[in-house]
Amino acid sequence: MENRILIVDDDTNICDLLEIYLEKEGYKVYKAHSGVDALKAFKEKQLDLIVLDIMMPGLDGYETLREIRKTSQIPVVMLTAKGETFDRVLGLELGADDYIVKPFEPKELIARIRAVLRRYKPQVQKKTIEYKDLIIDADSFIVIYNGKELEMPPREFELLYYLASNPNKVFTRDQLLYEVWGYDYPGDSRTVDVHVKRIREKLPEHDEWQIKTVWGVGYKFEVK
Repeated sequence: MENRILIVDDDTNICDLLEIYLEKEGYKVYKAHSGVDALKAFKEKQLDLIVLDIMMPGLDGYETLREIRKTSQIPVVMLTAKGETFDRVLGLELGADDYIVKPFEPKELIARIRAVLRRYKPQVQKKTIEYKDLIIDADSFIVIYNGKELEMPPREFELLYYLASNPNKVFTRDQLLYEVWGYDYPGDSRTVDVHVKRIREKLPEHDEWQIKTVWGVGYKFEVK
């Protein structure tokens, strides 16, 4: 079944251009030109991914993403005309799965969309990982802590899964970017830091395991 993508941008030319490219790749495309219209489409359509512009009049991309994350972990790729670290980090902290800076090549955005969708749908060969009070279920993309299911977007899940799959092994931020985001991901180390921070907020330090910072190096999933 074709993946259904919502493009949200107040620039109609960008929406129309992306629609042409995405439909050529076999995606079903919906368009919205404001945050309000995006939320309406989000509630009415069965979507697989949202491409969301940040700078829009009225309800901007940040506020739109906040509203979406109240009820859904649908993958979201942010579009931004700004390149400052603050904009990228804020989008990630709010729950975006990826971002791309304007101007961009449509083929690059399509590659990002494919990567996010692949991560959102885990491969069947992945196994379920269990530690005391923690279950990371790759089949259903669910994390259970102390019997409670946690909401975790795809990138957070992939990062936690990768670290927990390699207990007590130290990874640099660049290694994690390569393994979790892909070798061609043009991010920086703050991307990893932001995701680790969000995971830690959901998974408090445990007596028998924790995501530990190895100062000057990176992170590891420490099992005591």
